[in-house]
Amino acid sequence: MCGGAARAGHVSTAACTDMDRASLTGGMRGDPGQLIHRSLDFKSQGAQCYKDKKYREAIGKYHRALLELKGLPGEQDSAGDPQQLLTEEQKRAVEGIEVDCYNSLAACLLQAELVNYERVKEYCLKVLKKEGENFKALYRSGVAFYHLGDYDKALFYLKEAKSRQPTDTNVIRYIQLAEMKLSRCSQREKELS
Repeated sequence: MCGGAARAGHVSTAACTDMDRASLTGGMRGDPGQLIHRSLDFKSQGAQCYKDKKYREAIGKYHRALLELKGLPGEQDSAGDPQQLLTEEQKRAVEGIEVDCYNSLAACLLQAELVNYERVKEYCLKVLKKEGENFKALYRSGVAFYHLGDYDKALFYLKEAKSRQPTDTNVIRYIQLAEMKLSRCSQREKELS
């Protein structure tokens, strides 16, 4: 299921450019239930790839899951609400898929040899827009901001994560690291003045 070879009639999202991705959903208006179901299938495949430590393939599956949601009715609606024509249950399902996929994408990226912390931050902030108290997104945002050198924001997100899971050793460790960096920065400022 996590194989890199494209099956007949399926396009590998890993090989797609942005223009290719746009053309995949261009005329693909389908039944919302079918699109959501396909999106859930890709999300499940991504989860299996992640468990198998096939992170690049998992990223492709999660992107494809999100891509399926782009074909939902009302996407181009002038009111600006991409979910206008969906039932409440479908809206909740779509939001859940988006949260899970963006959270999982961030997790996959953090496994890379060269981590794109900017992208990790971007995905986590998308999750936090929908679920402001999501522990994993708070923690990963903190990690991303730390590695991007924004220690104040890192500390903010890490402390929010700690308030949800006070004994998490990874959160505590990153809080200590961020506080040490901030302390060093303030010492340097004092030395320069």
